[in-house]
Amino acid sequence: MSTVHSVERAFAVLQALATGAAGVSDIAERVDLPKSTVARLLATLVGVGAVDRTDSGGYALGELILDLSSAAAPGRNLIALARPYLAELVDELGEAAGLGVLDDGHVRYIDQVDGDHEVLVRDWTGESVAAHVVSSGLVLLASAPVAVRRAVLAGGLEPWTDHSVVDPAAVERRLAEVHRAGFAWVYEEMAEGLNSVAAPIVNPAGTVIAAVHVHGPSYRFPAVGEAASIAAAVVATGRRISDRLAGRDAVADESLHRAAPR
Repeated sequence: MSTVHSVERAFAVLQALATGAAGVSDIAERVDLPKSTVARLLATLVGVGAVDRTDSGGYALGELILDLSSAAAPGRNLIALARPYLAELVDELGEAAGLGVLDDGHVRYIDQVDGDHEVLVRDWTGESVAAHVVSSGLVLLASAPVAVRRAVLAGGLEPWTDHSVVDPAAVERRLAEVHRAGFAWVYEEMAEGLNSVAAPIVNPAGTVIAAVHVHGPSYRFPAVGEAASIAAAVVATGRRISDRLAGRDAVADESLHRAAPR
């Protein structure tokens, strides 16, 4: 097998894994190569960190590929992987769900799936919002490196509404609580009449890389007494997406954090 052919075949294997974890036989069928060839390629790719072994004995894209992918086009692969889970979350809760990533102290929204209400929240895909006034931003800041968090807090926190929390010490305490709880609710802090809740998405290395959120008009979201169950559903979706990224079966965790809105 020539060097050039080896590279071509290795990329074919990586492309096959882009849709999710798989075993040697499945990968061999996808790329139309002998199992022995695929096994050798996988061994090499595992050795350089491009592919990881999963708990079930299969293979999934490794941290090296995820890092390179994020650097080249942040969120693009995550969007395709997460969209079915967002759609399920919308079906369950009836409100719009989306994804956000941290980008220089702001949340950049990279996808949104809408519900079927007559009154809908606008689609924020492609736009950025100050991290301290949105639930996704609080989730992402809560797990961000200390230097990143301090830079955001020291940069001057502008209020977006009368409900925005802008005192750095108060935000720091809030981030600690978000980190402990595993989710964040925000009530009309980014826009009057808009509430949201978010939870983290982690990569196979355990690093928070994005947040999944649900938002809706404050007059109906959350309904009285439903904030805890809504937060649990969003947390479960974040974990399912994280499990999918790691090549694990996405199983809802029955021991989800539950808390009333603050």
